Amino acid sequence: MIRSKKIYIMIIFAMIISMPLLAQVGELRNNFSIGISGGQNFNSVSFSPSIKQKTLNGFTGGITARYISEKYFAMICGIQLELNYSQRGWSELIEENTDTYSRTMNYLEVPFLAHLAFGKDNGTQFFLNLGPQIAFLLNEKEKKSTPFSPISRTSKQYGKMAENKFDYGILGGAGLEIKTKAGNFLVEGRYYFALSDFYKTTKKDYFSRAAHSTLSARITYLFDLTK
Repeated sequence: MIRSKKIYIMIIFAMIISMPLLAQVGELRNNFSIGISGGQNFNSVSFSPSIKQKTLNGFTGGITARYISEKYFAMICGIQLELNYSQRGWSELIEENTDTYSRTMNYLEVPFLAHLAFGKDNGTQFFLNLGPQIAFLLNEKEKKSTPFSPISRTSKQYGKMAENKFDYGILGGAGLEIKTKAGNFLVEGRYYFALSDFYKTTKKDYFSRAAHSTLSARITYLFDLTK
């Protein structure tokens, strides 16, 4: 598992590092944009041993900076850096009684993405964003029903706060961008797969996997500083 994680990260970094090389043979651009984004997360956590869950919704939003460096044939290439506040966590599906339990975990995220777009320079574009993301846990909060009786199910997670606050993984997204005189409007769907665990997962620990999995729907507004 550790070796696989390293391979994934190396592939993503290799893709991003290759961007300046493409710029040497493509049609040069110098388009720098900044803006804001907001949307909703649809969260779950990959646990081993598994825990039955339903989707936990949360807010995501922040600031975005993007630099378009060149156009290589039909593909517009650039990089995108973000600073986001993101609500993650999980909500349990409890079937044996009327208990309810959820955990909201608030993160400060920094995605570093390759931005690849297809379409008109001043029209509608289809784009892909792909790259690594790091994050830091700011705080977390449990919410459970009263009374609460975890008798016949996994209960090691109750009251157990995150042991690893640093989080990292791979982020991929796709969407549409509409360029107007008033600015650029983007609608995007994303998926985040964590390569790190927020609990300790050694052989002596109960969980061997405790990692975030998040689908997001986002709207972003960017305005150009340079073209």
